Amino acid sequence: MPALPRPASVSRYVARAVTTRPRPHHRINVALLSRNLTDRDLWLVHMLHEHRVLTTHQVTRLAYPSLRTAQRRLRTLHQHAVLDSFRPLTVSGSAPEHYALGPAGAILLAAHTGLDTTTLGWDASAIGRIAYSPCLGHDLGVNELLTHLAARTHTAPTTALRLWLSERSAARRWGDIIRPDAYAHWHHGDRLLPFFLEYETGSQALARVEAKLPGYAAFTATTGTRPALLIHTRTQCRDQALRHRLAGTVHELGLLVATASADLTTTTPWGPWWAPLHPDAHRVTLAELATHWPRLSPATGLEPTDTDTALTRPIPPLPPLVRTQAGT
Repeated sequence: MPALPRPASVSRYVARAVTTRPRPHHRINVALLSRNLTDRDLWLVHMLHEHRVLTTHQVTRLAYPSLRTAQRRLRTLHQHAVLDSFRPLTVSGSAPEHYALGPAGAILLAAHTGLDTTTLGWDASAIGRIAYSPCLGHDLGVNELLTHLAARTHTAPTTALRLWLSERSAARRWGDIIRPDAYAHWHHGDRLLPFFLEYETGSQALARVEAKLPGYAAFTATTGTRPALLIHTRTQCRDQALRHRLAGTVHELGLLVATASADLTTTTPWGPWWAPLHPDAHRVTLAELATHWPRLSPATGLEPTDTDTALTRPIPPLPPLVRTQAGT
């Protein structure tokens, strides 16, 4: 299996090399291909442009009833160059297939949005930049957390992740003030938790994390809106150190902050793992955070404007008709 050129340095997630899956070489016939793509396929093309990379398991939990069904369709899309894929070689065990936008997918997306592939930020080296990015583990962690939240609708219809903006989309809207790793709306019944996410892997000094807080305070003061700020860390130890460091600043700035760690959230990030950052706080669910903070309000800048295109408008976190297709 051919390997991408080995970089000078790789992230902790990518060990030694990255292998890419070969596919037949044939000319891309976009008109013919379009007739064979489903709405779910087109949704996935938009999702991979928005969120850059998703693993087989992440795509499965969002859009397919079983892993085998997902693998079969993803393999077909890869063979037709709609998707590119790679599999990082890890120190132990094996990583799942990682999918990104392929050349045919980029052409299709450009056609659907009335743009060209260079405007999309896509070129033939895109898969290599993603595979060897030092942020790959961080980006996958963000996507893992949010895909679990989005897929919760399958088993709990009263819950929904109805909005999920990537770091890039958030920066496009608010980058002059803040640059969160994601922005999302979590619904549980009639309760809404709008939140910014800071996904903290432990690679940054605590002081650098603390330095981001004034920006969130400035956002509230400038826009008059008040989403929550959720900080997710890798371990409970890091979570406790972060809480100790940030407590005073959060209180002074009047921010609504809650923290949790991967030691707790695992596959149920909506659960009772989030502790508001104030003394004697106990861990609660995301829905309970919405009740705990009645002053919450969604961020400004979400309404479509004349400058928005099909490429810049939010993509739904779940594919079309996911509720009725869950068993197909």
